Amino acid sequence: MDIEQKQAEHIDYFVKQASAHNGASLANVAVEATSHPSLFAFSEILAVPNVLELQGTENSVYLDLLRLFAHGTWSDYKSNAGRLPQLVPDQILKLKQLTVLTLAETNKVLPYDILMQELDVANVRELEDFLINECMYVGIVRGKLDQLRRCFEVQFAAGRDLRPGQLGNMIQTLTNWLTTSDNLLISIQEKIKWADSMGEVDKKHKKEVEERVEEVKKSLSTKADMDFRGQEEIFSEPGGVMDYEEDRSRPKRRRHPMG
Repeated sequence: MDIEQKQAEHIDYFVKQASAHNGASLANVAVEATSHPSLFAFSEILAVPNVLELQGTENSVYLDLLRLFAHGTWSDYKSNAGRLPQLVPDQILKLKQLTVLTLAETNKVLPYDILMQELDVANVRELEDFLINECMYVGIVRGKLDQLRRCFEVQFAAGRDLRPGQLGNMIQTLTNWLTTSDNLLISIQEKIKWADSMGEVDKKHKKEVEERVEEVKKSLSTKADMDFRGQEEIFSEPGGVMDYEEDRSRPKRRRHPMG
């Protein structure tokens, strides 16, 4: 089962849970969702009316908690830890995983120094173990660890929830991509048409050459035939060379004695 299908099932479960609870009881749903090892998307849970109703209440910190896991990073939590619930180890791990996804959104080469700073990791060995065991093995990212260059080359990263106002940018990006794709397709089609037309020109030219060759062959053949017939006519004309056998068959003339 791939990660997208797992996400859909987990999201559906927690949306139903959030819809079935109110007020303080939603705190447990928020903690369970943000601690789940296979859940990395929270927008659908945030859209549940019961969850939105936490705004302005004594339990609004759990709404903020869900928002942090939907859009924030480990650095965001450290900056606002005083007004957020204290995180349990599973939540800390999850938020650090999400931090890697956020960094991979805009950079496909992540320097080790930046990763260690953003994740509060003490050394390269610990960082690489985290990337391998908690990110690549889980399936949320794929990439290459480059120890020589001290960086992580991202080949794939799962997408996070869209931040407020980010949808418009994404639509514009997709529109630009579609426009570029359409232009590329048109260019390819034009090149195919040009290649086809050139192929037809080549065929036509080849046919014309072949026809010209045939004409030359016929012309040469006709000329050779005419020359041959001309030679026959020369040798068959009267007064021409007499046949030797014909000469022998004629009676000899007698000479009359003179005088």
